[in-house]
Amino acid sequence: MHKVFISYHHARDQHYKECLVSIGKTNEIFIDKSVDTGGISDSLQDETIREKIRDEYLQDSTVTIVLVGEKTKGRKHVDWEIFSSMIDGKVNKKSGILAVNLPAVEESSNVRTSQDKEKALYPDISNWTSVTSREEYERRHPYMPERIIDNFMKSEAKISVTRWSTIKNNPNSLRFLIDVAFQNRTKCEYDFSRPMRRKNSP
Repeated sequence: MHKVFISYHHARDQHYKECLVSIGKTNEIFIDKSVDTGGISDSLQDETIREKIRDEYLQDSTVTIVLVGEKTKGRKHVDWEIFSSMIDGKVNKKSGILAVNLPAVEESSNVRTSQDKEKALYPDISNWTSVTSREEYERRHPYMPERIIDNFMKSEAKISVTRWSTIKNNPNSLRFLIDVAFQNRTKCEYDFSRPMRRKNSP
């Protein structure tokens, strides 16, 4: 089983995090390595924050799942966790990333595959489109954290996006997508250009 860190909006989406952990445990899909990073001061330097989260909080997790709800993209700790997942720390290496659109946003947000074999998970989608502009990514993924959108623009950064309904109703889909993220992690060349978020959006 892979070791997974779950990044999410604690105040709004705790139920989904707990449900995901239950699915993972019941079906022996992953080991939950999540801990609350809320105690880290934003007065620290970016590099210090990244190192602390990668090596003290994410620790030896190899996949980060980002639960995407209506307000997730405005949370500074979610941004820090995504950023820290993308770096090779002094002790622990970068992780693969999987984004999951929660029910509140999945009707207005698209799925995205990093490998063609993932398309079999979505029999209702017959027309797959390649996207090349940031504006179109933002239109298709209006609730996605900006740092993930940055990496959609980079072909070497392989990040998949799925629906909550896809993984909740079929644990094997979750197992498969986590394994894809795990396989992708060493090949990913992430975009680090965006400064770390220092404040939460309302």
